[in-house]
Amino acid sequence: MRLEDYLQEHAQQKPEHCAIVQGSEQVTYSQLWKDIQDCAEQLRANGLEMHRPFVFRASQDASFVATYCAVHLLNAIAVPLEHSVSDEIFNKVKNEVEACQYPADITDILYTTGTSGQAKGVMLSQTCLSACADNFISEMKFHPELAFIVSGPLNHIASLFKIHPILTVGGTLCILDGLRDLNAFFQVFELPFRHFATFLVPASIRILLQFSSEQLHSVAPLIDFIETGAAPIFSADMKQLSELLPNSRLYNTYGGTEIGCVSTYQFNDGKYMEGCIGHTMPNADLQIAEDGSLVVSGKTIMSGYVGDERRTAEILHEGKIYMADLGYRDEQGFIHLTGRRDDIINIGGFKVAPTEIEDAAMESKLIEDCICIPVRHGITGCALKLLVVMAEGRKLDKKALAMYLKTRLEAYKVPLFYEQVNKINRTYNGKIDRKSYKHLFD
Repeated sequence: MRLEDYLQEHAQQKPEHCAIVQGSEQVTYSQLWKDIQDCAEQLRANGLEMHRPFVFRASQDASFVATYCAVHLLNAIAVPLEHSVSDEIFNKVKNEVEACQYPADITDILYTTGTSGQAKGVMLSQTCLSACADNFISEMKFHPELAFIVSGPLNHIASLFKIHPILTVGGTLCILDGLRDLNAFFQVFELPFRHFATFLVPASIRILLQFSSEQLHSVAPLIDFIETGAAPIFSADMKQLSELLPNSRLYNTYGGTEIGCVSTYQFNDGKYMEGCIGHTMPNADLQIAEDGSLVVSGKTIMSGYVGDERRTAEILHEGKIYMADLGYRDEQGFIHLTGRRDDIINIGGFKVAPTEIEDAAMESKLIEDCICIPVRHGITGCALKLLVVMAEGRKLDKKALAMYLKTRLEAYKVPLFYEQVNKINRTYNGKIDRKSYKHLFD
């Protein structure tokens, strides 16, 4: 069954149950289904045909869900773009997707981060969407009384793929326009529900821990689970979040636009293992290649890139996607990430994963954020430099920080240079933007 089939069923069996909350607006399942049907009729009247793409800007409200599902109802292909995307990029994407023909099972085309340049349109099938929804429902125990808070852009996989499981089980989707207003986030917990869950990137979790830890602890009895992903979460943040929410389930999930949701680690286990992504979910398979890279297969993976067989063939071979991520499987079967092939820094013949240095530095309460980068060195050719954002009111003591890291890292991994900065460049989903520092080495 498609998501739209479940929505029709809920509209018949529980018409007055709240499907979506956005600000003061509440939409029941009967109203949502009517909105989807009305939108589908309008799209049909405007000429949208089966198996053809429909490009639209994603809004952070119930109308996005109605449009997205209406496209599927017509057996067409939804192509949601970020709401503030320029007309130039919008038209470029529109021309690209409309120039191609698609297999009947393609349901969505999602454009990865960076639609201003090297954008890649990822084709997803109905099998992929259903498999990912099933994974979330079974692994994280979605249920009809759950209210799931989404604060990220709805065209992005991290948020879009939560629409499917929560509405499939007949729960309630609570939509926020970002997490800039923490009061709006906590106001959601005043709604008449007893079970809440949310997805937050690690950067958002850190904001809550730094500025709203008491408020977060006060709503702990209402939180069934919090899921994170899209970027590494530090052990210290895992521990603090676990202490604030002792009875909530806390997950670190591995996934992506090309691979869907693959594995998850419930990190409130007292170990707080950095880089751990746990065990694979039922509809996915993850293997470790001889060179340490991750290989993903199963029902959750993409069908390919729009109009680009060459780029598709670079990572997708015989039903398997070969990732740039590196990792290993421990004796208990847990999978651990150790970095990415293109992030590894060569220091005098030693291979260094910058995430290991960053994780060690973040154990210090004096450091708020950091990045380890390679810089030119007159003798060795390349050296490590650590850029740090210090906690409020603190100044960088380079010698003290170096001594601190020497107690946690092998000697060749301890950076030679240090610099205090005001912020670390990150992408909108919280990942460190390493490419923006590349010029410092070139």
